[in-house]
Amino acid sequence: MSLTNKTALVTGASSGIGRAVSTQLLDSGVKVLGLCRDTSKLPEGVEPIACDLSDPAQIDEVFASLRHLDILVNNAGLALLSRISDGNPADWETMWRLNVQALTICCQKSLRLFPKSGGQIINTSSMSGHRVPPSGGFYSPTKFAVRGISDALRNELRSDDNPTRVATVSPGFVDTPLLDHYFKGREDQLSQTRASMRMLQPEDVASSILHILDTPLHVEITDIQMRSVDQKA
Repeated sequence: MSLTNKTALVTGASSGIGRAVSTQLLDSGVKVLGLCRDTSKLPEGVEPIACDLSDPAQIDEVFASLRHLDILVNNAGLALLSRISDGNPADWETMWRLNVQALTICCQKSLRLFPKSGGQIINTSSMSGHRVPPSGGFYSPTKFAVRGISDALRNELRSDDNPTRVATVSPGFVDTPLLDHYFKGREDQLSQTRASMRMLQPEDVASSILHILDTPLHVEITDIQMRSVDQKA
């Protein structure tokens, strides 16, 4: 499918996977709207939209200002090491508001802006949404929720005869700033992980997102699970 002249909204577009996918979309002729808190870090050519996704009112304002979308890439997310048994509930709420609630609101509101022929929603999930690693804590349940939300939305769209496609991309370790949050207080472990593993790069995940967008309109990719060949679990 040609992406030329399509319009995409990418959340978390200023760094990591969001920045990489924004760049690749631009190279494919897509008009990219980059939603993030610090728009000064966006790639050149991306139209900036400043928004704190943890605030539903700000999300409402953003979508009220838009008139048309073809693609939504829900990429913004946060990984904090916060255990179920003794973690800080404030950390749980922070992750839930961004990883789950904001993503779901963006999905709902984008549907009103897609053409009648349908749009494409891609939600960035994680391998932690398919299995719980030992240090998964509350982060992993938020990614299981992303998977459930994506499946539920897909079922609703088919029931409503809405041709919009919904996909998730579930990477393992990707070398992005998100890891700095996840390994906060465990910097030595992060250094060891980087030394022992060729992690996925943001561009690797972005390429899979572009692959989803490039499929024929009758093809709906449900999920891409991907990890480095060096990641054992």
